[in-house]
Amino acid sequence: MLAQQNAPNTQGVTPPPGSPTPTPARMTFFVTSVGLGKGGDLGGLAGADAHCQALAAAVGAGGHTWHAYLSTQARPGQPAVNARDRIGTGPWFNWSFAQLGAPQNAIISADLAELHGDTLVQAQRGSNLFKQSTRNERGQVIHGIGDTPPIQHEILTGSKWDGRAYMDNADHTCNNWTSSSTGSAQVGHSDRIGNGSSWNSSNATKGCSQAALESSGGAGLFYCFAIN
Repeated sequence: MLAQQNAPNTQGVTPPPGSPTPTPARMTFFVTSVGLGKGGDLGGLAGADAHCQALAAAVGAGGHTWHAYLSTQARPGQPAVNARDRIGTGPWFNWSFAQLGAPQNAIISADLAELHGDTLVQAQRGSNLFKQSTRNERGQVIHGIGDTPPIQHEILTGSKWDGRAYMDNADHTCNNWTSSSTGSAQVGHSDRIGNGSSWNSSNATKGCSQAALESSGGAGLFYCFAIN
């Protein structure tokens, strides 16, 4: 059962003249407003995808197929999965675009290459994943550095900066999102502050328990993208 949510935060956001009627289905990107409460154990990719789908459906955006932005590492008989290969091709829009038709901070990225900065020009330009645009499915900005605690800006990805899985022997995915005890997970920062300022690959967590994630500014949240 999903945790009770607060009302969307629209403070300071004014619909431009002639804005369309709010249409939740226009949203194709969000950060989960709540985690699953079991640290890095998300029930694997399937469990994480189901969580994205349920949160989207709760705000009227369940018509899309939603996938979590998570990589998994190779295991015997199981190839690695790259987060970038499971989120569609874009473009992606956040809550502001869906609800208000607001052009500012509304488009997250036009495509995969822009999202990850595949070329030098794209890397210099960057995507639009910053604190004010990286909102949850209810329009709320994720608490980051400088905000009132709890800080929740560490977002689970298990990915390198290019959206691909790690190929070494260290655990970067809490045992492919099934562990709430041993291991570690690579995270990005939703506010782009600290440890390289990367939205998808800033640092490793201190562990995979819920307490370990929370101790360094996380809550077990992750990015969700509509693939259609």
